[in-house]
Amino acid sequence: MTRTAFRRSSLFASAALVAVVSGTGGFAQTAPEGHGDGPAAAYQPSMTTLGELNVEIPGRKPGDPVVTPSEYQRANTIYFERCAGCHGVLRKGATGKALTTDITRESGFELLRDFITYGSPAGMPNWGTSGELTEEDVDLMARYLLLEPAEPPEFGMPEMRASWQLIVPPEERPTEKMNDIDIDNLFSVTLRDAGQIALIDGASYEIKAVIDTGYAVHISRISASGRYLFVIGRDAVVNMIDLWMESPDTVAQIKVGSEARSVETSKMAGYEDKYAIAGSYWPPQYVIMDGDTLEPLKIKSTRGMIYDEQTYHPEPRVAAIVSSHYRPEFIVNVKETGKILLVDYSDIANLKVTEIEAERFLHDGGFDSTKRYFLTAANARGKVAVIDTKEGELVALLETDGQTPHPGRGANLDHPVYGPVWATSHLGDDTVALIGTDPEGHPDHAWKMVQQLYALGGGSLFVKSHPTSEHLYVDAPLNPDAEVSGSVAVFKVPELDQEEPEYTVLPIVEWAGITEGQPRVVQGEFNKEGTEIWFSVWNAADLTSAIVVVDDKTLEPKHVIKDERLITPTGKFNVYNTRADVY
Repeated sequence: MTRTAFRRSSLFASAALVAVVSGTGGFAQTAPEGHGDGPAAAYQPSMTTLGELNVEIPGRKPGDPVVTPSEYQRANTIYFERCAGCHGVLRKGATGKALTTDITRESGFELLRDFITYGSPAGMPNWGTSGELTEEDVDLMARYLLLEPAEPPEFGMPEMRASWQLIVPPEERPTEKMNDIDIDNLFSVTLRDAGQIALIDGASYEIKAVIDTGYAVHISRISASGRYLFVIGRDAVVNMIDLWMESPDTVAQIKVGSEARSVETSKMAGYEDKYAIAGSYWPPQYVIMDGDTLEPLKIKSTRGMIYDEQTYHPEPRVAAIVSSHYRPEFIVNVKETGKILLVDYSDIANLKVTEIEAERFLHDGGFDSTKRYFLTAANARGKVAVIDTKEGELVALLETDGQTPHPGRGANLDHPVYGPVWATSHLGDDTVALIGTDPEGHPDHAWKMVQQLYALGGGSLFVKSHPTSEHLYVDAPLNPDAEVSGSVAVFKVPELDQEEPEYTVLPIVEWAGITEGQPRVVQGEFNKEGTEIWFSVWNAADLTSAIVVVDDKTLEPKHVIKDERLITPTGKFNVYNTRADVY
């Protein structure tokens, strides 16, 4: 399909969706003809143990809807499985709008019910018309949102230590690699709904191991030595996997909260493998752990004042964490308060933390090509903050001119005009922002959005490139149009000097040969050499999924990995690229 046809299709799907009124209290009311019940509707946000807790109904007020105790527990489960990741445990909003009672009661039951049923073009799935929630469930959730939010219990050191399992102590682990796996070219692949990861060989495409983990692993990270793989589920379970074992497996595990997204390890010279860190959505905190055992050592709450309003926020969630290559520091994004923390781990008994005021709703990001500068999206504010990790300061805060930037780690390119640039796509529209990252060689373009590209459509989660590649890949898995969400746009980097660069469309789902369901293509990841890129074809848990391997030079399919164990594959992390922050 041509680029023009794809954009027309995407625009039609967006126009067919329910319009959402801006500001507080705007919700969809009716479903226009052609309303999209496509892949975005099937998006499954996080499942967490929060939904399993028996939380009491907050104090009732006159006029509150009738919700029985059993209904309330079911509504809690639905909310924490489907909604908390975007709207927050306490419903104060971030990527999604706030759903506190001052807003929901003004909107009223009928508007809430219709919004839950039909969704919105800004990324809210259509839970009702997609069949994910029954009519009774939608009715219940509309009533539930008119009540005050429940507050789940805290999770401190006693709970963490009770959950901590040292399965194989360091002294009982191998002293040398006991397998023939090329670890640097190994892929850690999230099997989302199975609560597992698959370790897949980058050369033979063979599944070397399938390992039980927490639910819906969000990311995989690699220790500085390359020996240990750390994964964290959205249920806040961290697994430490020893890749030297004859059959790689978990050697330590801990639960750091009820809802989480991030884990990382120390990388600074002299501190390799010494510490690990994990950040939680609930409770809002991070914990520093021993890098060999996951023993929890120090917990720090992130509750505090919003940087600009100087008002207290009870739920500032920890989003992305990266490890500095220049200083013994973890760089911690605190979503709701808009602060980036530089956590000095050189002396954790006397912990020093530098607070950088950036922008609210910090989410994800990655390094520039020199690994000195950390670029991170404040997605609900449409901005990118730039941190100089060598000097420990904010150097820029810029607009991306797109709706809800969602970079993942982003992509680094050598632009024919602007030199080194970093890219992010957007959840809410079809744009890709290119930001100059070379203050020495290209000072006039540094920390500015130098170019805006137009890809397949809204609903993009990840962009990807590689130092050896001349391509920029852009997915769109949450687009409501099935053809768009099943494809990838590819720009040729040397041709980005054109007035309106064209892209090539790769029909990944078609190449996978999957005809059932509404599979979505997500998260390209290169092999170590940068010669091929892997895409997940993410289908329903009871249907066939796949991984499609594409030759980066020819843009042709090279291999399709299908296996009954590949249940809902999503994120993929090449060991070398992840450890070395190559993207």
